[in-house]
Order: sequence, then structure tokens, then C-alpha cells
Amino acid sequence: MLLLAAVMPSQAQTAREVLDKTAAVVSAKDGVRANFSIKSSKGVNLNATGTIFVKGKKFHATTPQATIWFDGKTMWTYIKKNDEVNVTTPTETQLATINPYNFIYMYKNGYSYTLEKVGKNYYVRLYAKDKKKNIQEMSITVAQKSYTPSQITYKTAKGVTAIDITNFKVTAQPDAIFCFNSKDFPTAEFIDLR
Repeated sequence: MLLLAAVMPSQAQTAREVLDKTAAVVSAKDGVRANFSIKSSKGVNLNATGTIFVKGKKFHATTPQATIWFDGKTMWTYIKKNDEVNVTTPTETQLATINPYNFIYMYKNGYSYTLEKVGKNYYVRLYAKDKKKNIQEMSITVAQKSYTPSQITYKTAKGVTAIDITNFKVTAQPDAIFCFNSKDFPTAEFIDLR
């Protein structure tokens, strides 16, 4: 019995190990693709569905309202109804709002974690150590077998946002997909907000 008790804790996964394995899956060398649905509480006012392509810190997201390109530094947002492109250098909070996989970079610094098993999933909660961080709490639901995330919820001073993720696939993404090409939008108004 004592031998079994000594072995059991060493086999249990920690929240950090689950996050590390999830980050490895999401940051596949060639890239990943998934569908997403974002819903937020009042104050944030963000509700959208779409498709996202991710490769490292780069991403490309499309929704019925907008298309977003992020090359790791600069973000271009094409707003269809206005036929305009806004160019920004996004903050950590802005990236988390748009890219559900941004957590794979955030969790390593300034957060403590808890872990529990819920059905066939891990449920990881992150808590900011610094009260000045924009994202104070985050929870991530991860499949135990594949380490793919299915839901990410985070809390800011403005409210709570939940992102549901479906159809996750590791698939090669060309680097060009993460950069805005002005030739594809010849009539769009270009607004540089950097």
C-alpha cells in the first residue's frame, strides 16, 4: 500500500505539464487550423464565429464581419462593412481576445494554476499573480487524450469572454497567409493606428 501511495502522486499530471503539452500541440511546427465561437459578457461586446489558422505567434482569422492577419508583430484588421483596414501593434489582451491560442505564451509568466479532471477533459485554471495584469483569470478545457483545447474562458476588468474551439487540425500553413496583401483590397481605406 505504501509503495502504491508513493508511486501514484508521481504519475499524476500537474497543471503546468498539461499546459506545456497543450502548448506543444497548438504550436505545431507547420501550423494548425480550427473553427471558433466567441461570446462575451456585457462590457466587452464581442460575439463572433469563424476560422483561425495559427503558426507560432502568427495567426489569420476570418469571421463574417472581419478578416485579421497577425505576423507576430503587426496586426491588420479588414472590416468588411466599412471597407477599411486598421493596422495596430496589439496588446496581450487584444491578442487573447482575437486569438484563442494566445494562452500558450501567457501562462508561462505571472500566473499560478490549478488542475482538475472533468470527464474526459482536464480543466486548468490560471490566476494572475500581479493584480495589474489585464487578464486576471483564465480557464482552459483540454482533451485528456489529445491535449487539444476545446474551450478557453478569461476574465478582465470589462467582463468574461468564452471561446469554444472545434475542428482542430494540425495542417501546414504558408507564411504568406499571416500578412495583409493590399493588392487583394484595392478600394479599402488604410488606417494606421500604431
